[in-house]
Amino acid sequence: MTESPPLSTPLTRMVGVRHPIVQTGMGWVAGARLVSATAEAGALGLLASATMTLTELERAVVAVKSRTDKPFGVNLRADATDADDRVSLLIDHGVTVASFALAPKPELIGRLKEHGIVVMPSVGAAKHARKVASWGADIVMVQGGEGGGHTGPVPTSLLLPQVLDAVDIPVVAAGGYFDGRGLAAALAYGAAGIGMGTRFLLTAESTVPEQIKRRYLEAGLDGTVVTTKADGMPHRLLRTDFLRDLEDERLGHRLRRSVANAIEFRRSQRIPWRDLLRDGLQMSRSGERTVTQTAMAANTPMLLKAGLVDGDLSAGMLASGQVVGVLDDLPTCGELVDRIVAQAAARLDALARIRPGS
Repeated sequence: MTESPPLSTPLTRMVGVRHPIVQTGMGWVAGARLVSATAEAGALGLLASATMTLTELERAVVAVKSRTDKPFGVNLRADATDADDRVSLLIDHGVTVASFALAPKPELIGRLKEHGIVVMPSVGAAKHARKVASWGADIVMVQGGEGGGHTGPVPTSLLLPQVLDAVDIPVVAAGGYFDGRGLAAALAYGAAGIGMGTRFLLTAESTVPEQIKRRYLEAGLDGTVVTTKADGMPHRLLRTDFLRDLEDERLGHRLRRSVANAIEFRRSQRIPWRDLLRDGLQMSRSGERTVTQTAMAANTPMLLKAGLVDGDLSAGMLASGQVVGVLDDLPTCGELVDRIVAQAAARLDALARIRPGS
């Protein structure tokens, strides 16, 4: 493989990776195999810890470190009851980056930074970016509405410049990225790099069952839909027969399903009932979710596990960004990162030639 030319940005310099590309922390997908392959390719891989017990997370961190000496990170739930223990684990093992789907409190950010860990929350609005920046976050990742999983209504092309104007810290753009043209465009906006989920899900090292990967590759640009029927929050998912049935299901049926999923998730993660109830109450009281949305929240991890781990399309759902409609291959992480960076460098060189005298 031809080695890609480096693109030096605040992200690469701060984290120590070769390329300004982040593999996002996808639940049930971003495990040790994918993260270590991403790191070896020169990009930043993030372990998805929300679907792991503390013991499983430690095993995954150790597994990544046994396969690569390159920097990597862990995606954490800031509102998890054992968040402090997980932060201690990252500190003890010298993990480079802590990323968050929800804004971590200033005390948590401060503790991580005291130990030299780069803090990178994800946001969906400029006001949230300003908040975490004021609390000491080092980098912020912004995901536009094209992204998979929980998402908002504003496309990356509008959200990214808003966030760039709102903060002085490096910004990583996510939602709608899959190739070097997107990386060049994000850098031209002023971003420090791009984050990709669906593109890394569809790689050779991804542990998603092969028949599910093929189902993703069959999807067109209209192959995803944003629905609130899974857990009450806007969620971009691949169109499947199961999802259509879920959308037609009555609220009472969905709530009963959520209770069953909460029991199963608690059992699989060995979470005490008091901790599960405390998490739910905290989400509800914070205003982040309504009581109904909180009750339905357990649907997400178990329905995603059925699709992404068990490969059961009759009982599970598949998170997906809109980029699925333009993907048609399953490269290795090394091949993917190399061609993205090479293409981005070529586009940036071509742009430089547009200026007279360049």
